[in-house]
Amino acid sequence: MQMLYNSDSFAVVMFDVPPASDDNASGEGSPFTLNRGGYEIVDKFARREIFIEGALAESFKEGVEALIEMEPSEEEIDEYLGRFSSIMQQPVILH
Repeated sequence: MQMLYNSDSFAVVMFDVPPASDDNASGEGSPFTLNRGGYEIVDKFARREIFIEGALAESFKEGVEALIEMEPSEEEIDEYLGRFSSIMQQPVILH
């Protein structure tokens, strides 16, 4: 788990779970082995979050990488993350 972004409006945490080492009996890692995991995006104002994985997580990663190349401001990053607010259904609850 790694905090990637934290502003007044949003937080993004990456969960990276490496594949099990016994998946490949030869002991050599395949260059096509996929890691499990994804991204948790939290909208602090709406108090909602979403965990994305798979194709959506890959699309999110590519979008963020393209955004970073432009050296965005915090507002531009928040605007990009705001695109995911409409699909955030899980309420943020403190335990």
